[in-house]
Amino acid sequence: MAKYVPEINGILRRHMIEVPKVIRDASGIKIFGKRIKSLVFSTDVAVIKNTNADAVIAVYPFTPQPLITQAILLSADIPVFCGVGGGITTGKRVVNLALDAEFKGAMGVVVNSPTPNEVIRQMRDTIDIPIVVSVVSEYENFKERIESGATILNVSGAKRTSYIVSRIREQYPEFPIMATGGPTEESIKATIAAGANAITFTPPSASEILSKIMGSYREKYQEDQQ
Repeated sequence: MAKYVPEINGILRRHMIEVPKVIRDASGIKIFGKRIKSLVFSTDVAVIKNTNADAVIAVYPFTPQPLITQAILLSADIPVFCGVGGGITTGKRVVNLALDAEFKGAMGVVVNSPTPNEVIRQMRDTIDIPIVVSVVSEYENFKERIESGATILNVSGAKRTSYIVSRIREQYPEFPIMATGGPTEESIKATIAAGANAITFTPPSASEILSKIMGSYREKYQEDQQ
């Protein structure tokens, strides 16, 4: 019999971004005693402050900057995995950014798929927090990534995500995997069934949410005039 869980919401904070409930079916990854099943993929501090996800994965398409990392960590009241480069930004700078993120309080760091294994090894020798290595293809050498020091593999393969997860799981039955869940409950279920321990969820943007709210305001005014 399912246990009743009391839920408490503030009057002003009832409107928030909730991750799909099906993500709770994932096993989760326990990191420093905290069990992580859902991660919201965002750098928007307003979104980060108003979500029920277990953690944040903050990766963005620009050169990582300590000031951005600090702003995200200050605004979040849940664990944060910070992007530290590995694509355009590489080498010693990635290692330094990872160490800075650890000092600022990040739960883990995320590196892009092109990151050389040597850089991952240098990071592993420098920091104590998890290193999340992004995977975009089933043709990547998972064995070398893990041996270089990857703590978690983060699969982002678009429509092939669940297949890539299953390929990793065949070789490594217990290695931690987080993955993008896709846009539907069915795709999330498929990714979990393939072996993902945690799911990253891309929320609607603040502008999309605000557009819907403004639309409801306009409808209300139209109704009042009729």
